[in-house]
Amino acid sequence: MRARSSARLEAAPSNAAESSGSSEVRDGMRIHWDVPVAMDDGAVLNCDIFCPVKEGRYPVILSYGPYAKGLAFQDGYPSAWERMVREHPDVTAGSSNKYQSWEVVDPEKWVPHDYVCVRFDSRGCGTSPGFIDHFSPRETKDFYDCIEWAAAQPWSNGKVGLAGISYYAINQWHVASLQPPHLAAMCIWEGAADWYRDMTHHGGILSTFWQNWYDMQVKTVQHGAGSRGGRSRVHGGPVCGAETLSEAELERNRCELGREIREHPFDDPYHKERSPIWSKVKVPFLSAGNWGGQGLHLRGNIEGFVRAASRQKWLELHGLEHWTHFYTDYGRKLQLAFFDHFLYGKDNGWDREPSVRLQVRYLDRFVPRAEKEWPLARTKWTKFHLDPDNGALQREKTTRTASLRFEAMGDGVTFLTPPLQAETEITGPSALKLFISSSTSDADLFIVLRAFGPDLKEAVFQGAIDPHTPIGQGWLRASHRRLDERLSRPYRPYHTHDRRQPLKPGEVVELDIEIWPTCVVLPAGYRIGVTIRGKDYAYPGASGGRLSNFKNELTGCGPFLHDDTRDRPPGLFGGTTTLHFGRGRQPYLLLPVVPPHKAGGNGSKLKKAANQR
Repeated sequence: MRARSSARLEAAPSNAAESSGSSEVRDGMRIHWDVPVAMDDGAVLNCDIFCPVKEGRYPVILSYGPYAKGLAFQDGYPSAWERMVREHPDVTAGSSNKYQSWEVVDPEKWVPHDYVCVRFDSRGCGTSPGFIDHFSPRETKDFYDCIEWAAAQPWSNGKVGLAGISYYAINQWHVASLQPPHLAAMCIWEGAADWYRDMTHHGGILSTFWQNWYDMQVKTVQHGAGSRGGRSRVHGGPVCGAETLSEAELERNRCELGREIREHPFDDPYHKERSPIWSKVKVPFLSAGNWGGQGLHLRGNIEGFVRAASRQKWLELHGLEHWTHFYTDYGRKLQLAFFDHFLYGKDNGWDREPSVRLQVRYLDRFVPRAEKEWPLARTKWTKFHLDPDNGALQREKTTRTASLRFEAMGDGVTFLTPPLQAETEITGPSALKLFISSSTSDADLFIVLRAFGPDLKEAVFQGAIDPHTPIGQGWLRASHRRLDERLSRPYRPYHTHDRRQPLKPGEVVELDIEIWPTCVVLPAGYRIGVTIRGKDYAYPGASGGRLSNFKNELTGCGPFLHDDTRDRPPGLFGGTTTLHFGRGRQPYLLLPVVPPHKAGGNGSKLKKAANQR
């Protein structure tokens, strides 16, 4: 699918920093600003390099992305920064925080451990000129070239590790499919993988996130924005390059991302060339996902761990905002132990650590726990059947013929378990089987896995973005119901998304709906619920406010909404949806109920090794 270019990459001379930009020693680092690096097609991208002061060859922590490497976290994302440092003082401790940038490592906390940190502005963004085409084969090949260039520099020991959040994690999966010879390890922190299923079309339904993200987070730092793009708080230079282009020129230098996504409603070559090839991902990696990352920051991390060909791979799953634990001592020491092992070859116990480490989510806390596999082998896959008479989720099947109707773009219906008799853990993927008909030729199903207290007030959690996130979500467009039998599992239906199978009005069809993985431990007396809706979940309580980098108010789904009327015209999706029950039509929710864990295996060796650093 992706052919590696045979063109020879021209390595920049060893004095590239001095000849092209400024170089200085400050804050315990030797820093080279805006070093130009030639790609195989002649384009030149710029990077900043943070080295130990002492001459030597060191492993490299590299990132490549669109957010302007010189824009301070505090300046570009003030609301996220203020919340993080207020709640987690360990993030700012031991650093001047002048070099903090959005979703990449703080060099002041890595260079002292004898690492070189290299930040590339991706093509067309920040200080790197060119045409923006996110996650395209061209961009992936650029990333490959950057890795191989860094490995050949006199300050490098030839081993390159990749680290970063979200965009800086997503493209790690992609470049790993090209197998750069000097890529030695990856830390994929909340990085989606499948451009179609994880990102642009949830269950076949268009996500409007990417168009809004493009407007708010990429166009604002496009190369050529000049003074409109801001200045570095360290050296004072423009973070989007010295050149100032007109709006028309900027528009010609970027893809029309929202339009391109809309023009590809199926998982076609456009999406496949922007997704990893799992059989070719063989590099060691640590994949870290977020329980509250419904819509972007979860599924890909788990799919990658399960499906990638790498023999050395680890999965970590946590909570809180999606940027937080990358910077806390917990996350940073985890990353450091991982890279110390693979980039320095240190025998620090990492290779003997359990494959899976979970921050198990309770109503008021997280409890760390080590596991050996995913899904957990001791899972009790439990079916809860939907009862149309009393709205119950129950262990017994319902055989009475019945139906329930709701507005196809409305709030839908909710089914609840009886109060739990004992503390209950749900950890893993879930699935919902339904039998539905529509008054039109299609229907969108929005599935919400929920928790309710004894007073029937919903329990929600701080998600990756939204402070009022339910415990799980899933989506499916009924005309996309065709399953890939090879990849589907009872607990994780996998749809081909390669054709439309229209419904005949009134015709009953069977749907198997993937609900993204979750983790929650609920006390006795709580209830588990599933809501079947015709639109995005909306938290019934207070607003979640706004963040500076998103257009919409946070109402339960963060920025991951599905509200484009071009994708969901009311004439097609605004009719009536009917749920069907009876013999041969017995809908159920499949939940991963996890028995109590035996004592031991809490990863104490790694914790000790990390603390020693």
